Amino acid sequence: MTTMTDASARFREFKMPDVGEGLTEAEILKWYVQPGDTVTDGQVVCEVETAKAAVELPIPYDGVVHELRFDEGTTVDVGTAIITVDVAPGSGPVEEPPPAATEPAVAAAEPEDKPAGRQPVLVGYGVAESSTKRRPRKGTSVPGQAQPAAQAEAKAAVQAELNGHGTAAPAAPRPLAKPPVRKLAKDLGVDLATVVPSGPDGIITRDDVRAAVAPAEAPAPVAAPEPVAAEPAAAPVAAVAGVRETRIPVKGVRKATAAAMVGSAFTAPHVTEFITVDVTRTMKLVEELKSDKDMAGLRVNPLLLIAKALLVAIRRNPEVNAAWDEANQEIVLKHYVNLGIAAATPRGLIVPNIKDAHDKTLPQLAEALGELVSTAREGRTTPAAMQGGTVTITNVGVFGVDTGTPILNPGESAIFAVGAIKLQPWVHKGKVKPRQVTTLALSFDHRLVDGELGSKVLADVAAVLEQPKRLITWA
Repeated sequence: MTTMTDASARFREFKMPDVGEGLTEAEILKWYVQPGDTVTDGQVVCEVETAKAAVELPIPYDGVVHELRFDEGTTVDVGTAIITVDVAPGSGPVEEPPPAATEPAVAAAEPEDKPAGRQPVLVGYGVAESSTKRRPRKGTSVPGQAQPAAQAEAKAAVQAELNGHGTAAPAAPRPLAKPPVRKLAKDLGVDLATVVPSGPDGIITRDDVRAAVAPAEAPAPVAAPEPVAAEPAAAPVAAVAGVRETRIPVKGVRKATAAAMVGSAFTAPHVTEFITVDVTRTMKLVEELKSDKDMAGLRVNPLLLIAKALLVAIRRNPEVNAAWDEANQEIVLKHYVNLGIAAATPRGLIVPNIKDAHDKTLPQLAEALGELVSTAREGRTTPAAMQGGTVTITNVGVFGVDTGTPILNPGESAIFAVGAIKLQPWVHKGKVKPRQVTTLALSFDHRLVDGELGSKVLADVAAVLEQPKRLITWA
């Protein structure tokens, strides 16, 4: 006969790791496996979104998926078990299932053999033990309302067990349901106390919740539906008839971006300068490079030459590539350029950067830009790709905007904005002619960069874009 100890050893829990640096939670975007699926060590089982990026999580065990602890769309604290794996599926049935698989309405006890302190995870270490315990869940039962006999009996058993361990009994019994079922009930507006359970020991299942809401959904609605919170997305939220407002939860990348921008705007004294420049020759060079055999198969566009021009300007004015160390009251000069490229994605604005962009040739820079853009669009940018940036480019011109006053990426000294390139009347060689013209902007931290230095950087970029041959003479 299999003992409880054997069952605990047989079923392994995979906990939400700290996939960034010190992050405390992540949202489960998608499960790639279901209960009963066979998994192997290193296989990706789900995709989660942190405050920095979407990340795929590999399972560290071989076995069969026993249970998915949370539904897609659920935000889970770091250190919380999200999936249970049967690592010995061929060893026959167990007498008692593991606590994680049969968790009732109360939180499972902490494992006795859990070591103290912070636990190593995929990246860095998880949060301290005291901060990873589950928060108490709010009860949803209605006092005085009759409960089915099976459910009441199961609750009495749970309550008796709690009292036997010296824990105070709850003020009122609560329905038995696992966390994903509770979330489903909350989303559908179903009071679990009114649901008749069909699961073992009086546990409410998903089907029970759906059955409870089905009769209410059958008749045609008379009144307008209540507003429903939508997930953040790049596309506008479609209007619903009769709904005047829609509330969108701020979380993940959008939440982190908002906090970073507020911190930057009210910490670093921003200054923005502008210059309008004729980029006709640069546009001609872009077309020539597209047919160059050395650039075959690479992404060639105006942003590529603009990035190269900015790198040349930084080489000529290295003091602009710096950071302000408030704690030590020091200016940190960077002898490398990790060039950030602001990218709009369905999950919000992210700024991955090209590591050591200053050392790259034009073809290498084109390859890095192409990879960065495609990865961002697919939502596969890693947290590491968004850390350590020194200077950023934001291309608002792709939206038809002339220019703007960009906010600095935290920890950086400058951000360069590129406006739309348009055919405009321009004085060229003493005559008014149609030329390709754009407006450039440079925002910088005035603690690090004074007006003279900022003006030199902006003027150098403009000079290269006006006469691209300077890429050869100045680089």
